[in-house]
Amino acid sequence: MIQAPKGTDDVLPDEAARRELVEAHARRILGAAGYRRIETPAFEATELFTRGVGEATDIVQKEMYTFDDGGGRSLTLRPEGTAPVCRAYLEHGMRKLAQPVKLWYLSSFFRAEAPQRGRYRQFWQVGAEAIGSAGAESDAELIVLLAELLESLGVKGTRLRLSSLGTPATRSEYREELKAFLRAHQDRLSAEVRSRIDLNPMRAFDATDPGTREVMRGAPTLLDRLAPEDAEHFDQVRRLLDDAGVRYELDPALVRGLDYYTRTVFEFTSDALGAQSGIGGGGRYDGLIELLEGPHTPAAGWAAGVERMLMAAGELPAPADYVDLFVALAAPDGSRIAFELAREARRAGLQAQLELAGRSLKGQLKHADRIGARYVAIVGDARPQATVSLKDMESGEQRETSAGTVIPTILRGSRLS
Repeated sequence: MIQAPKGTDDVLPDEAARRELVEAHARRILGAAGYRRIETPAFEATELFTRGVGEATDIVQKEMYTFDDGGGRSLTLRPEGTAPVCRAYLEHGMRKLAQPVKLWYLSSFFRAEAPQRGRYRQFWQVGAEAIGSAGAESDAELIVLLAELLESLGVKGTRLRLSSLGTPATRSEYREELKAFLRAHQDRLSAEVRSRIDLNPMRAFDATDPGTREVMRGAPTLLDRLAPEDAEHFDQVRRLLDDAGVRYELDPALVRGLDYYTRTVFEFTSDALGAQSGIGGGGRYDGLIELLEGPHTPAAGWAAGVERMLMAAGELPAPADYVDLFVALAAPDGSRIAFELAREARRAGLQAQLELAGRSLKGQLKHADRIGARYVAIVGDARPQATVSLKDMESGEQRETSAGTVIPTILRGSRLS
C-alpha cells in the first residue's frame, strides 16, 4: 500500500471541517480590521528566500525544498509567507495603493525538518501582514488580532513573549559584543553554536544544549542596548497592549529565526503543546522590501500554525452539516426525476443529497436519518405526473405530493399535516 511521505498528513473530512472554523474566524477577525486575502504560488524563485529570509538562517541552510525547474532556474517550495507576500506587493504595484496595505493568507508551506507532533514537512499557516506603516499601532494591532484569533478558537494556556531587536545598525553593534562574549565562553558551548558564532550568533539564545543555555543566562541582551527611538517605539507598543488588556512577558532572549526582523518581535506559546509550544508569532520587518530591491517600506506581520492551533484548542467541535432534503428512490426508473429534483433543490439554495448507493428504501431512510436530513422525498416511478412521498423526518409525518411542490414546501417550512 502506498502511503503519504513521512512528515506529511492527509486532511480528512472531519479535520477539514475544523480547519474551516479556523478560516472562518480568521476571515471574520482580520476582515473586520481591513485585511484582505492574498494567496501566492507554492513555489518561488530560490533567491527570494536566500535574499529575504537570510542565507545564515536554519530555514535557508537546512530546511528548504529546492529544485531545478528543467530550464536552469532554481525554485523553492515556500518555507514561509512573508517574503512571497512582499514580492507580490512589489510586483503588482501595491505601493501605489493607500498605505498600509493589509493582507492575510491561509496557505500551505514546506520545510525539510524532522517531523514531530504538530510539526510537519508540509504544514498550514494563517498569516497577516501590514505593509507601509511604521507606527507602533501596527505592531500592537497585529498582536491583538492574533490574540483574538487564538481566543476565538479556544486555544488553551497561551502566553505572549515580547521583545525588540532594534534597528539593523543597533543589532550590528550588539552582534559584535555578543560574538566576543561567545568566544570567551566557547569551551562551554555546543559544537553547533560554536560553528556559527560569526554567521548567526543570536541564534545561541535558541540553543537547547544545557551548557549553552547556562552560558546564555549571563549573555548581554539587545533589549538593554536599544537606541532611544527604538526604545520609545517598543514602549509605545507595550502601552497599547496594556490598554488593550493583553498580557505579555518581556523576553530579552526572544530571537525569531528569520533575518529580516527589526524592532518588535513576539511569539505566542501554549502550555497545551509541551516542549514544542510555539503557536505563532512575528514582528516588524522594515528592511525586507529593500532587500527585494524595492523602496524603503516599513511593515509588520505574523504567522500562526493551523495544526498547532487546532492541537492546542483541544475538542473544537466541527460545524454540523445541514441537509434540507434527501431524495430517495422507491423504484429505479424514477432516477431521472430524483436527479432533477435534487438539482433544482440545490439551485433553490437548499442542501440536497441524492441516493447514490443503491440501498433499499429502508436503508435509504436510515441513511437520511443518519445525516440529519429534515425532509425525505421518496420518488416512485417515471410517470410524467408521478407523485412523490414527502416525509418530515422530525415529526414523522408523510404525505403524497407532486414533484413540483416539494421545494416550495420545504422553503416555506410548511407542516405536512
